[in-house]
Amino acid sequence: MENHAQARFQRRMVVLSVVLTAFALIVFVRYAVLAIQGPDKNAIGTSASVERGTIYDRNGKLLAFDIPKFNLAMRKNEIDPYSISDDIALVARTLGVSADELQRKIRDSSTNFVYLAKRLDVDVVKPIQEKLDKGQLSGFILEEINGRIYPEGRLASHLIGFTGEGNHGLEGIEYKYDRELSGAENNTSRGITSKGNDIYLTIDARLQYSLENIARQAMNLNKAESVFIIAMDVNSGEVLSYVQMPDFDPNNFGSFKESEREDRMSVYSYEPGSVFKIFSMASVLDAGLITPKTTYNCDGAYRRTLPSGEKIIIKDLHPYGTLDLAGVLAKSSNAGAGYASDRISEKEFYSRILSFGFGAKTGIGSPGENPGNLRDPASWSARTKPTVAIGQEVRVTALQMITASTAVVNGGILLKPETVARIEDGNGNSVYTHEPSAVRRVLSQETSRAMITAMESVASLEGTGWRAKVPDVSMAVKTGTAQMIDPKTRAYSDTDYIASTLGVLPADNPKVAIYVVIIKPKGDSYLGGQIAAPVLRDSAEAVINILGMPRGKSPSAVHNGAVTIYEPTPATIGTVMPDLTGFSKRQLLPLLLRTDLDVQLEGDGYVAVQTPPPGSPVQSGAKIVLRLE
Repeated sequence: MENHAQARFQRRMVVLSVVLTAFALIVFVRYAVLAIQGPDKNAIGTSASVERGTIYDRNGKLLAFDIPKFNLAMRKNEIDPYSISDDIALVARTLGVSADELQRKIRDSSTNFVYLAKRLDVDVVKPIQEKLDKGQLSGFILEEINGRIYPEGRLASHLIGFTGEGNHGLEGIEYKYDRELSGAENNTSRGITSKGNDIYLTIDARLQYSLENIARQAMNLNKAESVFIIAMDVNSGEVLSYVQMPDFDPNNFGSFKESEREDRMSVYSYEPGSVFKIFSMASVLDAGLITPKTTYNCDGAYRRTLPSGEKIIIKDLHPYGTLDLAGVLAKSSNAGAGYASDRISEKEFYSRILSFGFGAKTGIGSPGENPGNLRDPASWSARTKPTVAIGQEVRVTALQMITASTAVVNGGILLKPETVARIEDGNGNSVYTHEPSAVRRVLSQETSRAMITAMESVASLEGTGWRAKVPDVSMAVKTGTAQMIDPKTRAYSDTDYIASTLGVLPADNPKVAIYVVIIKPKGDSYLGGQIAAPVLRDSAEAVINILGMPRGKSPSAVHNGAVTIYEPTPATIGTVMPDLTGFSKRQLLPLLLRTDLDVQLEGDGYVAVQTPPPGSPVQSGAKIVLRLE
């Protein structure tokens, strides 16, 4: 009996010994694997070896550049079990997080190598680095990477955008030009470069800063949901300011809502209201169906009776009597715009509105840029044409509006808008320089001149835009107030409006267009002429002062209110090459539309050198190079 018990005890001890040995072997193998394996190859992020290109404004002001950033990680097989609790507590205090949070990250990770925090600033990791230099904080690792900093904070944040994981662009210019900035464009047979391309934007940081302050004040004063102010050079298509409120800080973009970071000037579409009358009236005028002196009976409403007996009525704010083109714009008469639209066919009206760029992306907005919407005439009702004429039943973006406006005032040419002035490689060599690019001719020069004259009347004391007027500067203006559609009822809201004003200065030699939009104002007024026009005036003052535009007495009105405006002679080329010395880029734009000639412009300013020289015969297909200085 005793021998049997002894044998059973010995068998148990053998089994226990085998189990313990196996367990020890498992533990040994696990730590051996971890020691040999080191960091998880799939978990470690590769440090960016290429410094991301710098972003500047048009004058070379620094807007975005790379600085060292750090990722904090841990190798669990290298921790000191006796000091790990104190180490985690110290690191947690340095990062401003709880020790429990760090312990949870370490515990829940199934790999030996685990990231604890990413993209940390130098000042944050300095205490940790000091401990590591002394041989403390066993198992903790600081990994240096390239990070992005925006020295001007919120300035032009919606245009510039920001970078994320791996220092890759996520929004704005950072996203759109990620390959150029990251150096991917330069990774040719010469090998990997050490720096990406630098980008110079078309915006002027001084003007951007001033207009952002104006927009911020306007948003607060009017208790608005959002405010846009965008300024564009009407002769080059270059965006001079790109302002949207509310804004955000790209240095800390994660702290802001996606709706605050969204580039609404290119993705948000809306019915523009009466500012759109400049495009509808210009379309009918350019079609030769009205003249600037054609009059309309604006007795308080547009009225039309259909053969079925149905009546269409579109009301004005007040009865205005008989109005011509200037009067319709000055009073912003729905009746006048409606009656003018009766003279043009639906098909031609639709085609001409599209020619301004509506219904298509501008190409300079965010990846999700909205093309807006104008339904095909096949689906129009009898009410659609006069309704579109006053800025309803058509959806646009702020970018489309400012771009289209330049064609109305620069002699009739729609230009491709641009936000990048030039791109240089790491050695300062030019990779790209923006030159004005004509999309198509939209209006004749005569129509453009007539529209400018009519829009000047809007800024007179008799017009809705008188609050936009800057003393001693001729201005062409158009105001607008649009009811917004209630998404719940799908009917026009009685409380939500969009107030806007468009201005061009100087009217006698258009250089800059400014478009102001106030979305859902909840202050004392919602009318564009009352709340958006003063914002335009302040913006125009900033443009004049910062860009150094001259002030002078506005052109004098003569007899019937017409204003005589000097228009530079456009360049023309016949069978013999003329002398184009001294011609401005604006005067040369019509040449770019020539399909029978290869016209190339180099530089900025005025023509200094031309090839071929004056007097040379010109044949179809000839290459003409004009050097501007």
